[in-house]
Amino acid sequence: MPDVTTEASHPLYVPLTVPQTAGPRRRRPPAPPVPALRLAPERLRTGIVAGAGAVGLLWGLQARPSARLDVLFASGAHLTGLLGGYGVLVLLLLMARVPAVEHGVGADRLARWHGLGGRYVLGLIAAHAVLALCGHAVHTHADLVTATGDLLSYGAIAAATAGTALFAAVGITSARSVRRRLRHETWRAVHLGALLAAALGFVHQLAGPDIAGGLLTRWLWSMAHATVAVLLLWYRIVVPARAALRHDLRVAEVRDEGPGVVSVLVRGKGVDQLRAEPGQFFRWRFLRRGLWATALPFSLSAPVRDDTLRITVKALGDHTRRVRRLRPGTRVLASGPFGALTAHRRTRRKVLLLAGGVGITPLRALFETLPGGPGDVTLLYRASDASAVVLREELESIARERRAALHFLLGPSDGSFDPLAPRALRNLVPDLAAHDVYLCGPPAMARAATASLRRAGVPASRIHSEDFDHA
Repeated sequence: MPDVTTEASHPLYVPLTVPQTAGPRRRRPPAPPVPALRLAPERLRTGIVAGAGAVGLLWGLQARPSARLDVLFASGAHLTGLLGGYGVLVLLLLMARVPAVEHGVGADRLARWHGLGGRYVLGLIAAHAVLALCGHAVHTHADLVTATGDLLSYGAIAAATAGTALFAAVGITSARSVRRRLRHETWRAVHLGALLAAALGFVHQLAGPDIAGGLLTRWLWSMAHATVAVLLLWYRIVVPARAALRHDLRVAEVRDEGPGVVSVLVRGKGVDQLRAEPGQFFRWRFLRRGLWATALPFSLSAPVRDDTLRITVKALGDHTRRVRRLRPGTRVLASGPFGALTAHRRTRRKVLLLAGGVGITPLRALFETLPGGPGDVTLLYRASDASAVVLREELESIARERRAALHFLLGPSDGSFDPLAPRALRNLVPDLAAHDVYLCGPPAMARAATASLRRAGVPASRIHSEDFDHA
């Protein structure tokens, strides 16, 4: 049993510490998969900016300087339209689930870039529409209502207007206040409309002077759209379907882990070919009533062994509650692996794993597999009380076998003492600033822990986290 110590000045905070004693020799963890190709975030960002610069250059080469008001409006409309069309391609690429991008950048960062980029793209599209309308009104000496009717008589412009309406619907449903009120399936269906919107916008762009004016420009623009379309089709439809046929994944066992928490073991054929790394997640689609329509993102809670994948799920909503009622033999579609919360981010010999709640699942797999000697790996697990600790026996066994430090930080989140405050963290991990930190937990806890780690001297570049609410 672990030693239990209580800080008398803070009776609500009870740290449980597993002593670092040598235990029986454990079986060697499975060999890590072959490293995947990864595109660094900085390179992707540089590529996106360079592409925007090339679009601006294309506009500049075709622009004709003039002081006439209608020409100024038209020039602005052309620039915002080109940048808006390019931005749509970037947004689709970010969500295409290309493995090199997912593994190098991380699903949560991609989702944040997608959300931020979406706001810019909507702004560019709106600016394009307003500038084009004003330019046409000035050129024809018509009022805005008449100019609007005149423009909508053109088929390509009518298509672009329909696409703009679809993009606006996507933007509105992506607002947090709206998304919280929508069922996930509804939100997903609205987002699929972005594909139709992109196609309608492409039709409009091919009819415009900036693209239609030259054969080379039209060919390059068409190839860019075709490439993104192929990537979307391949990685979001073909690859998952091929994996489902090749690996024949099925639920092997559903195991109770505690109040409202279960582990699901999924077994298949040649699962090692998926090249899943500890810390990564899949999007799971269980082919049973109430679950088949939704792909649920769950991390692996153990390394892949014997063609078996394991996830550990806490009942937090309708879908997760249904997971505990799965039966052995249920077919499973799993797309992935995704995520960059893996060993490749490590830059220091010493590593701190900091988990909150069910965020322990990817860190439990890393706790077992990250290379290191005694004292090199430390796990801090924040939970409200002992009943909320998930996979406790496994964590204690791993800590004893590899002589790693393990601390359970138990206490209410609104207590008078914060076990994740900078001083408290340094007391538990004296050389904290020399560690890499892997962090996973509820968004509020992750934000607070990140701020504390920064104040404790850990550089932002060595705090590795993934927010699966955005994944």
